[in-house]
Formats: sequence, structure tokens, C-alpha cells
Amino acid sequence: MFIDIHAHAYRRHPGPLRNGKPWFSTPEQVVRRYDEAGIEKGVLLPLVSPEVYLPQSNEEILQMVEDFPGRFIPFCNIDPRALSNSPDAPLGDLLRHYRDQGCKGIGEVMPNLPFSHPLVHNLFKHCEDVGFPLIFDISDRIGGDYGLVDDAGLPQLESCLRKFPKLIILGHGPAYWAEIAKLRTPTDRRGYPNYPVEEEGAVPRLFRKYENMWGDLSAGSGWNALARDPDYAVQFINEFQDRLLFGTDICSPEQPFKIVDFLLKLRDEKKITEETFKKVARENAIRLLRL
Repeated sequence: MFIDIHAHAYRRHPGPLRNGKPWFSTPEQVVRRYDEAGIEKGVLLPLVSPEVYLPQSNEEILQMVEDFPGRFIPFCNIDPRALSNSPDAPLGDLLRHYRDQGCKGIGEVMPNLPFSHPLVHNLFKHCEDVGFPLIFDISDRIGGDYGLVDDAGLPQLESCLRKFPKLIILGHGPAYWAEIAKLRTPTDRRGYPNYPVEEEGAVPRLFRKYENMWGDLSAGSGWNALARDPDYAVQFINEFQDRLLFGTDICSPEQPFKIVDFLLKLRDEKKITEETFKKVARENAIRLLRL
């Protein structure tokens, strides 16, 4: 029923633990959760930037895909500081190598650098040339966090959408999805605003202006963007149904999948059509990744 655009797994539990439990799932645990939730397969996103966690190889992702045929889709990931820490680094050579190995895109890109940084633009340029869609995570600050950094209103992201028009960029993360509505305070970007969408924010504006702006609905941030105002969620999904993708962002094996129940409820209550539901649940992923 579903194809997950955003998942994580490690072949072995990497330490240290969080609250006495493994932070990330093994592929076996992800498959078990998928079977429980009716998820056919998912995109595995390697974590490579040290701001995030223990760096993971693209080869580990490819091995998990091989070990669980039909259940996982590989993305590769390249830190923009790789090879020479230079805006002239030949990152396209790496991207083409992993494309030839079967990778379908790049992500989750989350070094703590501004979207406007020359190193980030170099990575985006090569992704556009290779034809990879890109999933990012985002932050509102440098230091003490992970994710590409932008200001309120997402002006740096907009500059990238304009500069790289053939690069499909999937928005993800609290500092992105909070801006589905006009922010009441700048600090709302750091969490999960619960007030309704009284006035539209930067996200729907970018969707209308740039065809290469897509949406990754995974994690608490994607769910909250919709659940905070279900009436507006129906409008948003219907308007942008061709560029929204279901996702879980599964990390912990105990993580709830609230977006599953939310989308099913909208369909069952006929607030979105079966056709629209299928696009978001799986068909947009099939089209984007050429599955």
C-alpha cells in the first residue's frame, strides 16, 4: 500500500545507546515494522555527516538492499566537504559511481552548512547533472545541531530552487515544515507548531513557484504540518498531490507512524480521493525514482 521515501537502518546497532536502548533500527526491525504497517518497501538513506551520528557508508546501504530483496531502495549520500573540501570537488564522479550501483537519489543531506555555501552549491550542481533527487534536513542555526541552515522564510532554499531548476529537492525537517504557515515567532521553526494555518507560509509559496520543490512527509515534522490543521491539510494535499511523498523517517524500532493513520483517515472519510491517496502513498515515489 505504501512506499516509504525516508528510512534509516544500520546492519548492527551502533553505540552508544539512547536512554538505554539502540537509537537506530536494524534492517530486520524495519522490515517487521513495514509488515505491520502495510509498507511495501522503503528508501534507505545513509547518514554520512558527523554532525548527525556515526557516519555510515553507502556500501552498507547497498548491502542491506541486497540482503532484503524487494524491501529497500538505495540512496547514496555525499558530504559536500568530501574529497577536497572545495567548491571544485569532483563529486559527480562519486555520484555517477553510486548511480551505476543502483542508487536512486541522494540524502539525507544534513551537514550544518548554509544552503548558500559554495560547497553545498557544488553538491547540488553535481546532483542536478547526474539526475538525482535530493532529500535534505534543515536547521535554523549553525552549531549545536545538524542540517543545512536557512533563515525564516527559506530564502536560501529558494535561491537553490531557482539556481538548479532541474534538481528535484524534497523538503524535510521541522524548520522546513513549520513554514507551511506564517510563523508567529522565529523560534517556531525549532519545533512543531500546533496553531492552525491562519495564513500560508513559505512552503506552499515555494511549491507554487517552483516545480522542482517536492515534499517528504516523513517524521513528526511532516505529520505535524498536516495534523495541526486537518482542513488546510486537505487543501494542501489536493493542490500538490503530484509532488508529495509518504515517508516514516524510521529511526527507532518503536517509533510510531502517525502519518499512516492520518492519510488513511483522510481517504476513508473521502476528504481526499483514492487516486490522490495512491499518488501520495506510493505512485509519486514510483514516478520520481523510476521504479
